[in-house]
Amino acid sequence: MTIQDINKTYSRIIEWLDRKELKNAFDGLQGLIAGSGHYNFQDKLDELQETYKYMLRYRMDGIQDPMQEQIYRQIQASAYELADAVKLKALATDSPLYYYSRRRSLKLSCAIPFRNLHQQLGSVQDMKAADADVCVKQELEAACLTLFNKIWISDPLSIEEVCELQAVLQDEELPESVGCQVVSALLLGLEEYFDKEKMGLLFDAASSRKQEISVRALIAILLVLYKYRKRISLYPFVSDRMSALAEALPSFTQIIQTIILRFILSRETEKISKKLWDEILPGMMKLSPTLGEKINLKDLNPEQLGDEMNPEWQESIFADKELSRMMTEFSELQMEGADVLHSTFVHLKNYPFFREIGNWFLPFNAGHSALESGFKTNKSELHLFEQITQTSFMCNSDQYSFFLSMLQLPEAARSAMMGQFNEQTAEMIRQNREELLEKHSKVEQIAGRYIQDLYRFYKLFPSHLDFDDIFTYTLDFHNLSEVRPFISDAVSLTAIAEYYLRKNYFQDALTIFEELIKQDSENDILYQKAGYCRQMNGDLEGALKDYLHADLLNPNSKWIIRRIAVCYKTLKQPEKALAYYHRYEALNPDNLSVQISIGHCHLELKNYNEALKYYYKVDYLDTSSHKAWRPIAWCSFLTGKYDQARKYYKKILEAQPNMQDYLNAGHTEWVLQNNKAALDFYKQAVEKENGDWFKFYNQFEQDIPDLKKAGIEEDEIPLMLDQLRYML
Repeated sequence: MTIQDINKTYSRIIEWLDRKELKNAFDGLQGLIAGSGHYNFQDKLDELQETYKYMLRYRMDGIQDPMQEQIYRQIQASAYELADAVKLKALATDSPLYYYSRRRSLKLSCAIPFRNLHQQLGSVQDMKAADADVCVKQELEAACLTLFNKIWISDPLSIEEVCELQAVLQDEELPESVGCQVVSALLLGLEEYFDKEKMGLLFDAASSRKQEISVRALIAILLVLYKYRKRISLYPFVSDRMSALAEALPSFTQIIQTIILRFILSRETEKISKKLWDEILPGMMKLSPTLGEKINLKDLNPEQLGDEMNPEWQESIFADKELSRMMTEFSELQMEGADVLHSTFVHLKNYPFFREIGNWFLPFNAGHSALESGFKTNKSELHLFEQITQTSFMCNSDQYSFFLSMLQLPEAARSAMMGQFNEQTAEMIRQNREELLEKHSKVEQIAGRYIQDLYRFYKLFPSHLDFDDIFTYTLDFHNLSEVRPFISDAVSLTAIAEYYLRKNYFQDALTIFEELIKQDSENDILYQKAGYCRQMNGDLEGALKDYLHADLLNPNSKWIIRRIAVCYKTLKQPEKALAYYHRYEALNPDNLSVQISIGHCHLELKNYNEALKYYYKVDYLDTSSHKAWRPIAWCSFLTGKYDQARKYYKKILEAQPNMQDYLNAGHTEWVLQNNKAALDFYKQAVEKENGDWFKFYNQFEQDIPDLKKAGIEEDEIPLMLDQLRYML
């Protein structure tokens, strides 16, 4: 079997197991074993098949066995594990993927037992100690990387190895960074195949008293639960360990919620990077006092079903506003914890430091030998740069990039940079740091940085294409059965739903709002938001249904009344739309867009004289925008007020006419028996479309019934068009 064949067969086996088609899965496993030549797995497969056949036989015979469901789960779990093991063995020798090539190259260097590495790491309790020799530090850092690699590339852990790693996690004397690296190595290893022992170690790490380790472990647990969501229920210990964590950690629910929100925010990274380079930075360079003059009102013709949220929601969803200044927008993104620096550091991951996979997840330490040795002549520089990185809340990976970049500068250049920082600058840095610290809890900081570290790795690591990029998935952790019990309360679900809503992930938000409605069916705001999500997803009929329900619960909401009106209008039900527009009009009689929308509804219903009343009102109240000129002119034409239509088309043509304006002006002149003027306007209409006759004719053809109603003989129409053709 080729490597491609192995991967395809394995994928099919997993699909069958996900669908609980065990017979097909066993057949696939038989083919994988035979094709790869690893017959040492055959006995295990035979054992599983025999056990499954016995179970089926008992079930068909109607024999009730209280252990049957447990046996069934065990068979499924064992089948998954066997598939993983066969694949791992089949690809071990020849696969060019980074994981397998590193397994081969690191086999000898990682042969050292975990307990020996533990002893080596424990020889110096503080890797940041000022008096620690650089060589000693390098030795300890190398031991930490060896530990990382050994965990990452290991086969399923033995009980002895588990105990040795538990001892590492429980050693309070070891630097925090060691436990953090254990967590990241476990995560990467579990990304390759599921090992219940490694999963158990993640739960051990999540129980750590060191918050950095605990939060990282919880992030890793959520990612593993998501990746193996189809099989994780086969391991009851997972739910048990989650419940135990919830009891042991008073803020467990809040931490889980924070992590989920941070992952939602990570979806924005590419969007933010594009916005930063395409809009914010250029905009900051172009800002001027005349900015406000560039804002123009658009004709509301007809009123669109806009995407503005209900202003009454703002307090609960921190709604995005159009910021008047680009710098403020950038600052708010940063204060929120958005990954505004990703694009900045994309090109700063090529240092030898990042050739080691473990360094992508290493907690930042200014005392790391790769940095400290470069600043040994000027410790004040080291301190200043550390303050800068802390102020901006750079993730660990970016902090290393920043320091390594500074080391590329000549010492004189760094000294010159230092000279730019006076006491006032230092104070500003300190205040900014304090502001960020005040806004974000320690958990938010840890989760934000670690998720960004993970993002950097999956997007920028030289061999990142050899890894399954977790950030390409939905990562809807709140839907996981193992997580749901801890965030099923209305407060948690609402926070997640509204964050989705804020970030325009409407389908994700809708799913949660629907569930919240089941819990609180009398909450009109929930129906409003559900309707808004459906509207933004293009489901107008579904949105209307929710809006109508919200209106029943709260008939005084102007926002919802107008939404319903616009929905009906968009769905071509002007009569129903009118009823709601009139309700809105009673609450806000001078709203011009509503007045003109009422006019449009009457126009669609062919109540032309009634439509004119509302257009006149708009024209009277707003003489500057001229938004009512076109509908007044056309309604005047349709009601036989041709002189009035001519007057308004004259004003329109003196302003900014379009093809339709010239066409309608031509109709008006023709009805008034001014044929030459009509031809001239028709000619200008064609020219307005760059001479495209077909575009002109398509519009003209639609108006033929109105021309005939206005008195134009049917036989005259082809003659007028032919005369126009000769003129062009």
